[in-house]
Amino acid sequence: MSKIKSYAAAEAGAALELQEFDAGELAAEDVEVTVEYCGICHSDLSMIDNEWGISQYPLVAGHEVVGRVSALGSAAENKGLKVGQRVGIGWTARSCGYCDACISGSHSNCKQGSVPTILNRGGFAEKIRADWQWVIPLPEALDIESAGPLLCGGITVFKPLLQHHITATSRVGVIGIGGLGHIAIKLLHAMGCEVTAFSSSPSKEQEILGMGADKVVNSRDPEALKALAGQFDLIINTINVDLDWMPYFQALTYNGSFHTVGAVMKPFEVPAFTLIAGDRSISGSSTGSPHELRSLVKLAARSGVKPQTELFPMSKINDALQYVRDGKARYRAVLKADF
Repeated sequence: MSKIKSYAAAEAGAALELQEFDAGELAAEDVEVTVEYCGICHSDLSMIDNEWGISQYPLVAGHEVVGRVSALGSAAENKGLKVGQRVGIGWTARSCGYCDACISGSHSNCKQGSVPTILNRGGFAEKIRADWQWVIPLPEALDIESAGPLLCGGITVFKPLLQHHITATSRVGVIGIGGLGHIAIKLLHAMGCEVTAFSSSPSKEQEILGMGADKVVNSRDPEALKALAGQFDLIINTINVDLDWMPYFQALTYNGSFHTVGAVMKPFEVPAFTLIAGDRSISGSSTGSPHELRSLVKLAARSGVKPQTELFPMSKINDALQYVRDGKARYRAVLKADF
């Protein structure tokens, strides 16, 4: 038996309690990682509260994990990983590896059904296990304390940049400068793009400019939005509340795309000719593949991209979760393991 300490929710919405679970024998394809840091994402709260109806209890959340390899399954020993190596694990713990989606490199769209890290017992724990493909080697130059949020929040906003072939000459807008949006700005700035931030908090303008934005536009100012018509190659939406989206659709240049990673529950309403004229599009994405994750952490290490984080000891996990629930995090909360 292999006992692992964790912080688990016994039922939907419950406070997390310290408990042990039996992880069983290490599967052949698995890697076991001793957790050093784990970011807190709003998806953790959604899973703890069973907002999506897929949670299983007791539930161990946490999916922005940074740690060191502590054990390798028999089939994972020759896959480029070694005991003691620093690695990361994000939203996904497993995918089949053989379906069309996986073979094409789109593992997060696995047709057999990828397994979220949280349903595999997540990173609010002493140790975590995942299939070797999803255990991402971390460059030595990467800032380890703040690296966890790159593995979910970071890849969520990095994938659209890959999908839409964003380059240094691209003009990109980011709606919502929170946990996701602030990482998007840092990545776009590192890539040399012209970056416009759309924020409803004018008081944050100097802070947002300091992240690398070239311009900050008040998202509640209709005239300011109208003045941007036809400018952007890509606009990324990171918020989950409904807005008047037409000014943003109209702000796209030809071949421009409005891309949402924010889970807005109301349908987007757009006249067909707004898309037809100029070959514009609306798109969305979830998380990324192992290759995309590896590309992201290499870029972050080379460019010095660091999510803005606040650190809590994992023993104070319920305080940290409430801090995130209350919207106080600036801009990502990270737990440091102290079992």
